[in-house]
Amino acid sequence: MDIYQVGTGRVTTSDNGLRLTTRDATARVYSDVQIDDYGRLSPSPIPRLPHRPPLTIRLRARFSHPAGELRGTAGFGLWNYPWARLPVPPRAIWFFYASSPSDMPLALGVPGRGWKAAVIDTGRPQALALLPLAPLAVPLMRSYAGYRVLWPHIQRAVGVAEAPLEESMEDRHSFVIIWGEKHSSLAVDGHLVLEKVPSPRGPMCFVAWIDNQYFIVTPQGRFGWGLLDAPGEQWLELEELSVE
Repeated sequence: MDIYQVGTGRVTTSDNGLRLTTRDATARVYSDVQIDDYGRLSPSPIPRLPHRPPLTIRLRARFSHPAGELRGTAGFGLWNYPWARLPVPPRAIWFFYASSPSDMPLALGVPGRGWKAAVIDTGRPQALALLPLAPLAVPLMRSYAGYRVLWPHIQRAVGVAEAPLEESMEDRHSFVIIWGEKHSSLAVDGHLVLEKVPSPRGPMCFVAWIDNQYFIVTPQGRFGWGLLDAPGEQWLELEELSVE
């Protein structure tokens, strides 16, 4: 695994495992700490994405703060590092957290922020086929009726499935990601939270991170990005990580 640290982000060790920590992050500077197997030191302009399905990830993890108090984004799982070298449509299967003011309501009925299990693949042929219709669809979805009618079709096309997680982020839990060739599942403490959802395509890389940024991406055409103050110490602690 490679280590990436910027701003106040640091990798440290604890009695239980590896900690990804930011300390007194401010909105003036981007702070991020992550581990990944992307191979960022490779000179190739094509990302090194080593994993394809079938693949199973197991780990135990906990956070320093509960949902709503942790500031920024954090999580772990698989993604295709879409903005690294050659921008590509994002795809991922992971456990993801975003604090206010983030707002990314990608699954109908699921809040656009918070702690969740999520799957997405915006580069599927079905999704790309809808791109020419975006200038028409976005204004229509600014009405409640238009959103309820149109978004389920778009959600299926981009392969989005999400489930809010009720488990406390401060407590240690066991997480499993089962990435299959056609269907995938995610589980917490042995209980399936997403079951047999359409799999994002490979290849992807593993990532675990915590940072002080927020994103706004809504079906109604609102977009935003920024940095947050995250006073004190925030961390994600990882134990018993295996990628099989």
